[in-house]
Amino acid sequence: MAKFNQPDPRNESTMVWVNGLVPRAAAKVSVLDSVVQGGDAVWEGLRISKGRAFQLDEHVTRLLDSAHALAFESIPSREEVCAAIFQTLEANGMCDGVHARITLTRGQKTTSGMDPRLNTMGSTLIVLAEYKGMVYGNAGIRLVTSAIRRNSPSCLDSKIHHANLLNNILAKIEANVAGADDALMLDLEGFVAETNATNVFAIRNGRLITPLATACLPGLTRRMVMELGILLNMPLEERRVSLTEFYTADEVFTTGTMGGLAHVVEIDGRQIGLDASMGEWTQRLQTAYQKHIWEHAVPLKHCAL
Repeated sequence: MAKFNQPDPRNESTMVWVNGLVPRAAAKVSVLDSVVQGGDAVWEGLRISKGRAFQLDEHVTRLLDSAHALAFESIPSREEVCAAIFQTLEANGMCDGVHARITLTRGQKTTSGMDPRLNTMGSTLIVLAEYKGMVYGNAGIRLVTSAIRRNSPSCLDSKIHHANLLNNILAKIEANVAGADDALMLDLEGFVAETNATNVFAIRNGRLITPLATACLPGLTRRMVMELGILLNMPLEERRVSLTEFYTADEVFTTGTMGGLAHVVEIDGRQIGLDASMGEWTQRLQTAYQKHIWEHAVPLKHCAL
């Protein structure tokens, strides 16, 4: 398992939202729910720290946009999704060190089958809030290139934050077998896309480089880092990037809600940078990111700030 993503016993007695609050041990979806039938769902991960929710509006927007792109019916409103999140966190007294996974499925079917016309009962909204630390820590991570390719828009558009993650899971299995932290995934033409769990950046001669958002998720942390790089006067290159460019980069780091900025120390046995420490530019971006995300976080009413 990832370095800092071990189960926390405090989560065993929590309340979970499944179209309403239920004890975690009793939280279930129907065998006829679309997420069971075909992975037909969208999801977001929301981080809670020191009484604040990070990028709440952006996460809810992407959840609802993804559901709309997949033609879900009876999609809950923004206010309903936010209320479910707030009620779940308040019911558990959660204010710090928390990750909430919000899942919206197409809902329960009348009988087993692929046809969305069988979904007549409305969508299923799930909020699973857990005590969970940041995934990677500060020691740096090792990547290996996966043989599993990331989908292109001709297969399944990565801009839809869907819950059908089998290609990512297969890539993660390859990383596990190789003893690495995560897998670097390429697109169908062999250019770098992202890792199985995060976006990825390279820094060369002070230039910030990241793959185009064609075969990768245009992540929220990714977008923030790109904006912060511009504020730090870093020339930005969003383009096709070859694997060799990552091997020979001065610095490489990944971005994601649960990992923040995590520096990469090795890709396929090639050392990145002079040593295993976080590079100068990555440190600058990390500092700017922590400040920016805190200043724009949403305070939670039930938490004493």
